[in-house]
Amino acid sequence: MSRIFITGSTDGLGLAAARTLIREGHEVVLHARSRERAAAIAETSAAALGLVIGDLASAAETRSIAEQVNAIGRMDAVIHNAGIYLERSRGETPEGHAKTLAVNTLAPYLLTAWITRPHRLVYLTSGMHRSGSSALDDIDWKKRPWSASQAYSESKLYIATLSAAIARHWPDVLSNAVDPGWVPTKMGGAGAPDDLEMGHLTQTWLAASEDEAAKVSGGYWYHRQRREPAAEVNDVGFQEALVERLAGLTGVRLFGEGASEAQTLTVIWR
Repeated sequence: MSRIFITGSTDGLGLAAARTLIREGHEVVLHARSRERAAAIAETSAAALGLVIGDLASAAETRSIAEQVNAIGRMDAVIHNAGIYLERSRGETPEGHAKTLAVNTLAPYLLTAWITRPHRLVYLTSGMHRSGSSALDDIDWKKRPWSASQAYSESKLYIATLSAAIARHWPDVLSNAVDPGWVPTKMGGAGAPDDLEMGHLTQTWLAASEDEAAKVSGGYWYHRQRREPAAEVNDVGFQEALVERLAGLTGVRLFGEGASEAQTLTVIWR
């Protein structure tokens, strides 16, 4: 039995993954953006180990989520499932960031730093990451005209790259990225053609299975099959440039000098 935290687990893939893991006998910690969202899954949360609440678009609430999880105890695995898709505008988080970047990339980066390190990490990416630009000078969309599709693609390129960087820097952790496919969730739409069940069973398998095939690190997965991601994902130079950029944006460093202070640093958003 494993203890697993899943972000964005009030609907879609996150809720499906949570229900699957609970049925399999695992201890699951759910996450809801608000108390209203939490109320919608009362039946599932009653069977869960716990439920934490907080908006990943806010740095302060992201920190609170990590503290709530750590108060429950060390997780065996964390599934970074939460994400947003085509935002009509750049938006503005409380810290002044593009909402897509904040929720899809900065929040999982910060939670990775602040949640007591688990044995396994699973990050949800997308096949659209292949359309993401590797230029990092304007990842927060302060200069470019807003493009919802491009911003989403780039955020998913960043999270796949982060997963690969973690696998390289933390050999004691199994870190993998999952492309769930274009599945019929609220985000994907009712007409999405991919298999919804395989969309969530890949991340539950990587998070909890004792199959030797699942106990690997640094993979990019689609329907339990390992695939080749965009070249940037496994490019060490791009990995290092990205994590340095994220450290600059957040004031929190995952690797190298100062990384040990990540759990206690005050968030600095530049």
